[in-house]
Amino acid sequence: MDDPQFDQQAAAVFARIETAVDNAEADIECNLNEGVMELEFESGSKIIINRHAPNKEIWVAAKSGGFHYAWKDGGWHNTRDGSELFSSLEKIVSEQAGETVRF
Repeated sequence: MDDPQFDQQAAAVFARIETAVDNAEADIECNLNEGVMELEFESGSKIIINRHAPNKEIWVAAKSGGFHYAWKDGGWHNTRDGSELFSSLEKIVSEQAGETVRF
């Protein structure tokens, strides 16, 4: 994947996350600034999602840990366990929100 493709794919990831958070019943504040998205929950906890251009990865930092996702086989997959980004985010975000958030 070249740089323009990565930028396009990362923008699509952020758009999908923002749409899901906007449509969620949970009170989640979503801010995106220069490739870094911050989700802040009612409890004050946060999840940080950023595009890591040098490695062409999406990085997620949450209470449950830090995760790196690389583009492989048509989707974003965890570089350690192969889990898919959006299914992982569903679990991580729902845990911190205290209710189900769908991606």
